[in-house]
Amino acid sequence: MNERFFFDDKQKIADYVKIHCPEEMAHIINAADNMANNVILFDLRWDMEQTHVPVAFEDDIDWLHQPGDDPEWTFAVNRMRAWVCMGQAYAITGDEKYPVAFVRQMCHWVRTVRREDPAAANAWRTIETGIRLENWLKAYEYMKDSPAVTHEVAAIFHEAVTEHAEFIMTVWNSFNLMSNWGILANHGLFLAGCMLPQSERTREYVMESTDRLARAAHIQVYPDGVHWEQSPMYHNEVMRCFLDVIIIARRCGVELPPVIPEKTLGMLHASLVAAKPNGHEIMMGDSDDIDQRDLISIGAYLFKDGLLKFGGYARLDFDSIWTLGHDAAMEYEGIAPVEPSHTAHALADSGNFYSRSDWSPDAAFVHFHCGTLGAGHGHADKLHVDLFYGGEDILIDPGRFTYVPGDARYWYKMPWAHNTVTVDGTDLYACLDSWECKNLSRAVGQKFMARDGYVYMEGGHLGYMEQGVYVSRRVIHIKPDILLLCDTFYGSDDRERVYRQYFQWNNHGKVTGKGNNWTYRSGKNQARLILTSEHDVEASLLPGKISRHYNLEEQTLRLEMQIRAKGFASVFSAIALDAADDDMPFSIARETVHSNFKGIVFAPKDIEAVTITKGGAQYTVVTAHMEFASPTDTFTANGCVGFGNVLVFDKTKPDDKGTVLLY
Repeated sequence: MNERFFFDDKQKIADYVKIHCPEEMAHIINAADNMANNVILFDLRWDMEQTHVPVAFEDDIDWLHQPGDDPEWTFAVNRMRAWVCMGQAYAITGDEKYPVAFVRQMCHWVRTVRREDPAAANAWRTIETGIRLENWLKAYEYMKDSPAVTHEVAAIFHEAVTEHAEFIMTVWNSFNLMSNWGILANHGLFLAGCMLPQSERTREYVMESTDRLARAAHIQVYPDGVHWEQSPMYHNEVMRCFLDVIIIARRCGVELPPVIPEKTLGMLHASLVAAKPNGHEIMMGDSDDIDQRDLISIGAYLFKDGLLKFGGYARLDFDSIWTLGHDAAMEYEGIAPVEPSHTAHALADSGNFYSRSDWSPDAAFVHFHCGTLGAGHGHADKLHVDLFYGGEDILIDPGRFTYVPGDARYWYKMPWAHNTVTVDGTDLYACLDSWECKNLSRAVGQKFMARDGYVYMEGGHLGYMEQGVYVSRRVIHIKPDILLLCDTFYGSDDRERVYRQYFQWNNHGKVTGKGNNWTYRSGKNQARLILTSEHDVEASLLPGKISRHYNLEEQTLRLEMQIRAKGFASVFSAIALDAADDDMPFSIARETVHSNFKGIVFAPKDIEAVTITKGGAQYTVVTAHMEFASPTDTFTANGCVGFGNVLVFDKTKPDDKGTVLLY
């Protein structure tokens, strides 16, 4: 095998993790012990479909076993991620039980799970084949010097890896071009081409895989750096594959098409911007609550990027040092972190917009989504808002829970499971199965502006046009700790409709209130939500669900607010963060808006204003729903004079002329 693999001096790395990563090391050794004893549990950071109940086999592992109705278990066991754990445990402890178990399990799998056997189809999907190549090659590098890895065993291993590579060489089509499968499979093919004994055929593996990866990177990754499937977890998984390819290409002298490192760097910066202040990915689409800083740290090292170092770990974590090597750990500590100069970002190609009060771990963080559905991993989350503050989620995306088709899967994909809106309770999409939807809708009208301490995000969609309604949401972050949502429903006729808003609360706190006034309290936060509309607001606090990891479901509460209206309607929702004092004034009041030229009061369907008071702060926000300045006009609201579609006035500043966020 080629010696230029991921890690360098195993003993130095083992010494490093004993000192700097004792908890991670203990977890990995426990996973290795489980696997060596034929006990299967998927609880590693990047196990895409985690489990929480171990499955034990007395004799050999049944690689095609499926404990329940979910084939993801079978897919996962045939990826052999825990073999890497056994290799790392062997490097740390020197215990021969790990390579002995590796040889026993590998030879048994090769004998019993044959690609030509229809019963083995769940083990030989191309995604499993590619992931398996990565994990087999990494595990082998850790354990190849063990007496258990005889010449006969090495020959079996090399033949099996070659069979995997040859299979992937035969599969390339439009699905692989667009799906993360194509990248995960050909990432494995690239590693095999670099690590197998070199020949003309292995060079073909490298050439073909890099060509495929380049084409997939070009089409799958938006110019803003976001993977098109609209799932941060799969975005990060694809990015991790590209990082591996870059590492091995550099070590083996392979020149990659420029699009691969370019897209990888873009994905890293998108992940940096999208990370919550605690370094975790948001649970958008089919995603779990995962600390992604290991990948950001690897990217910081590879690209010598101080911005990424700021978003990564201060020193390399357990997984990263095995990937990069001991010398890299010393170099990494020498990279100076650089705090990003901006706290608001528009990733407009994917329709994801972010605002944070600052870059501290306790900062306010807002994510607004108005983009494509993405692939089967996308959810009906247009106009969804995530809100994080004080080290915890407040308004949360509930995650995914399962891929098994049925109500448990579909609930997490629907709009009422997200912090968004519906018309007459109608689903935005209709699920045909776990992956496919019909009645897809187009996102339109995305706007973004950051100015004078305010961030403005807007979007709408055409999902309810057949019902005669255009829906739009405006999100205004008044930094640091006030969030205003303005939801507008443009009905085309005078039929009465029911317009609903949904708020999914973190289950780490308690939600209390009634009518249009609600409070979230936890050990870290007190946030308050008040709504106002010219229509009566009805409120219902309903059971909700959160799935922070696959196969794990928790109960929470979700707030459903509704109004009944004919034609145009709007709802303003103000959220105050850091409202720890129950006596702190917090209110939102509607204001009359006057025309300064025509001498009339504007109708709410044309232009509205609200004044938000929080403690000693007071802001008047004016939003125009229609063009109003004909033939020429300005408005007055709460003593504020201005012109434009969206303006914020700081009432604590007597001479404040207002900040225009949208003309």
